[in-house]
Amino acid sequence: MISQKAKYALRALSVLARAEAGEPLQISDIADRQKIPKKFLEQILLDLKRNGMVTSRRGKQGGYLLLRPAGDITYGEVLRLIDGPIAPLPCLSITAYRRCEDCAGESDCEVRHVFARVADETRAVLFSTTIADALTSPRAMIAIEGAV
Repeated sequence: MISQKAKYALRALSVLARAEAGEPLQISDIADRQKIPKKFLEQILLDLKRNGMVTSRRGKQGGYLLLRPAGDITYGEVLRLIDGPIAPLPCLSITAYRRCEDCAGESDCEVRHVFARVADETRAVLFSTTIADALTSPRAMIAIEGAV
């Protein structure tokens, strides 16, 4: 299950992707459109900024905008950034592998074999679906929600 923070991050990126090119959106506008608590959104946007997905402009006409095209930001990238590893078991994590403490051997573990397929399919969907894809295809969103 994804966290509320990850859901908000994806929704905020969707709003920014719909904005006019080069036109920054203020935090309050994004928060109002997506019903996201403003203080929480500030933290999320700072995380996204530190990781090169969004940028900010100061001043009266300032706000946030996408730093990279929406077609270059995948759901998997955002989820990994916000929630951490995308794996149902620690022994299946690509970025934070850890051997399961109660496992006698990965090659003989039936549970690992089944969940390896789940992890592979989930990653395939998440890392091939971009923010832009989700905006143009409601079915992409349904597939993602069903996969996670």
